[in-house]
Amino acid sequence: MSDAYHLDKARVRASFDHAARSYDAAAVLQKEVRERMLSRLDFVKIAPQTIVDAGCGTGHASRALAERFAASRVISLDIALGMLQVARTAQPWLQRFLGRARSSLLCADIENLPLKDASAGLVWSNLVVQWCNDLDGVFRESHRVLQSGGLLMFSTFGPDTLKELRQAATADPDYVHVSRFIDMHDIGDALVRAGFTAPVLDVEHFMLTYDDVMNVMHDLKAIGAHNAAEGRRRGLEGKGFLRKLTEGYERFRANGKLPATFEVVYGHAWKPETRIQSADGSMPITIHKRK
Repeated sequence: MSDAYHLDKARVRASFDHAARSYDAAAVLQKEVRERMLSRLDFVKIAPQTIVDAGCGTGHASRALAERFAASRVISLDIALGMLQVARTAQPWLQRFLGRARSSLLCADIENLPLKDASAGLVWSNLVVQWCNDLDGVFRESHRVLQSGGLLMFSTFGPDTLKELRQAATADPDYVHVSRFIDMHDIGDALVRAGFTAPVLDVEHFMLTYDDVMNVMHDLKAIGAHNAAEGRRRGLEGKGFLRKLTEGYERFRANGKLPATFEVVYGHAWKPETRIQSADGSMPITIHKRK
């Protein structure tokens, strides 16, 4: 196997399909990150005719974007048909826009967008990029569908995400138990390679707390965050591994709770009107770190 961390996209799709109806109740962090991303739009000046919500889930960001940019068309795109079905039935606002050229639902993968070149003014993606195998391809696709002067705004998980679970899972070292997450600096490099100008990235750390390790696993399952790595153990984990996992995780208990760390990387970048390069051919990246 060339890459044990390569994601099985069919499993990713099936996991999110299955979790669609439990997603909203469990997606506490996803909601918080969405609100923080929306607040960042206050500092940019855009008036996109078409917005792509890439990885829309159950549609909450699509609604917020449609309300913020009242004249825009919003394309709500997700790899999981179940998520789009919940968005259609659980979001009354969507019914007003579907069929009136204000909104549309599209089941597709952000690694291969079925959209025309230069067809969008904003590509938005909240905590989705980590479910992709080809980061360069994702950014190339976003660059392709953006119009000149268009904005890509996204969030994803960084390497510290689920570090406690990753360490506890070393009890079963022959298999992958936690996905690989890409460092902020590598994300910035990929944006530059895709042709975006002067990407801006920053990072925040969040900590959720739980009574026991099974509650950690339950929450991940409820949002569809199953282990989809090709190097995962197939079939059910044995009782011996679960006991060792629990023992390993217990080493992190503090103040009566088990922590689960999430490193969230925020990024935005523009598709330039013309490709801007310095004399040596490089393009700058602005990086801010926050704890």
